[in-house]
This record gives sequence, C-alpha cells and structure tokens, in this order.
Amino acid sequence: MEWEILLRFLLAALWGGIVGAEREYRSKSAGFRTMIMISIGACFFTIISKELGGISNPDRLAAGVVTGIGFLGAGVIFRGESRVLGITTAASIWTVAAVGMAIGAGLYSASAYASILVVIVLAVLPSLENFIDQLHQSEFIRLRMQSTAKRMNRSCVSLRK
Repeated sequence: MEWEILLRFLLAALWGGIVGAEREYRSKSAGFRTMIMISIGACFFTIISKELGGISNPDRLAAGVVTGIGFLGAGVIFRGESRVLGITTAASIWTVAAVGMAIGAGLYSASAYASILVVIVLAVLPSLENFIDQLHQSEFIRLRMQSTAKRMNRSCVSLRK
C-alpha cells in the first residue's frame, strides 16, 4: 500500500511537471514548480479524502479541492488594456488539479490521457489560434488632419458650390 501512495505522488509530479514545463517554456505565471505542487496537493487531498471519508463519503475533501483550486485560478486572471489575460493559465491550474485528483483516486490511465491532451492543447493549438486570428484580423487606420483656417474655409466654400 505504501508503494502505491509513493507511485501516486510520483505520477502526480510527473504529469503536473510535464504541463508545467510547457507553461514555463512560454513564461507563464504558473509554471513548472507551481503545476507540480498543484498536482501533488490535489493528489494528496484525494488520498486523504478517501481515507477520512471512508465508504460512505469519500468525496468530502475532494469537493473542497475543486472549490479551492477555482479561487487559486481566479487569482491569475486579470484585465489588460483591451482584453482579459490569464484565462488559459487558470484553466491549466484547474485541469492539473483534476489530473492530480484522478491520480489520487487511482485513475492512472485517465490522468495520463488528460495530461497528454492538455499538453497538446497548450503546445499545438496556439499556432492554429494565431492562424484563425490572422484570417479575421481587423485593421484600424487613424487619420490625423491638420490645416489652417484659410484652407479649411476654401474647402468649405468649394464643397458648398
């Protein structure tokens, strides 16, 4: 039993680290160490929840993890000048916690599949996103006109004729 708990923590560190390495590579606020800690913490809370809750209520602490991770994710979202930033990082935090919880519950295959899919989404889809943005990009042109009062009056006169 002790070896399986160690295996769960190591897997949580591995899958959290893989996602975190991608975030670190892109210089995001929640990077390598943060994602590992989130995954291990969620794994640990799930193991504790199964032990404390027993057969009747094994999801007691795990439900609190989901809420707590939501608050943690909300802390990385902020509004920039013309857009909201940090939503992908917040979603990554939430998803890594879910992976950690799955590992803590013994769902090794599901956590591996989810982690691989998360890395694909984070690493590959930005290229597709940039391509789509280029297709539908708008350009704004700002014109600034300066003229003297005489030129303005001549223009107004010629327009009236």
